[in-house]
Amino acid sequence: MGIRCLKKGSVNMQWVTRAGAKTDRVACPWLIRRFIDKEAAFLFVPKEQVLGMARQVGGKSFDAPGADYTHRGNLCTFEVLIEDFKLEDPVLKRLAQIVHGADIEGEVQSCPESAGLLAIAQGFHEAIPDDQEKLRLQFPIYDALYAWARKTKSV
Repeated sequence: MGIRCLKKGSVNMQWVTRAGAKTDRVACPWLIRRFIDKEAAFLFVPKEQVLGMARQVGGKSFDAPGADYTHRGNLCTFEVLIEDFKLEDPVLKRLAQIVHGADIEGEVQSCPESAGLLAIAQGFHEAIPDDQEKLRLQFPIYDALYAWARKTKSV
């Protein structure tokens, strides 16, 4: 996995997004930690505080209106990060299709695996209120999806 570390000095880059993580706000931290910034720290704040908090901590904002990385056209934030960081891994592109279908309203039928990911994301959203705990519990799901996509060569 090609890590592009975005640390400033010895301080981990802070990535700031909206509280109440579901699909994209779990998938993006997984992608960031695994492929962009292995030392990333994530802050979840109310939607109206995302941009200000990112400026305050010298971090990057994502998946919020006006954020550094957010939905663009019909792309979800996961897809935007892959594009902007020039991640060429075909397995990630397959995962992007799954995340897209689960995250973009009305697109769940675009990829068979998207419905399952959406159900998992919504279940965690309902069952686990703490966003950091959601990341801890769901990162292995994305690791497993990545391994499955690599093994099945379904790209």
